Amino acid sequence: MELILWRHAEAEEGLADHSRELTEKGRKQARTMAAFLRQHLPSDTRILVSPAIRTQQTAAALSDNFATVPGIAPGASVHAVLQAVRWPNAGGAVLVVGHQPTLGAVAAQILGCGQQPLRIKKSGLWWLSRREGSSETTLRLVITPDYL
Repeated sequence: MELILWRHAEAEEGLADHSRELTEKGRKQARTMAAFLRQHLPSDTRILVSPAIRTQQTAAALSDNFATVPGIAPGASVHAVLQAVRWPNAGGAVLVVGHQPTLGAVAAQILGCGQQPLRIKKSGLWWLSRREGSSETTLRLVITPDYL
């Protein structure tokens, strides 16, 4: 299974959390990362997105073919995210567009790094992989739009 964690791009400050929109910089970050993903994502990748406006806008830079999942909204638990993606048994590839610190906590748990969330930068991408029947997870890629 491939699990790709994509933190939303830079968003406005000061508004109600679910209503925050991407800034101009955030829209550019999302477009940059989306261009990279179009080249590398398997064609059958399921895309699961938080209902927050900033994650919806981030995902929309890549595709309009995604599922909005209330269980991965801001403040979601690691368990809720792993349940939504059916880790590690779903097979195929799943892209989650969500929030920090939840995505960092998901990465930390899967990689066995303890309870402290790992830091995922805005519009940053962490790509994890686990072969069927294996209990080992490989961190395949960590990248931000600044390096693309």
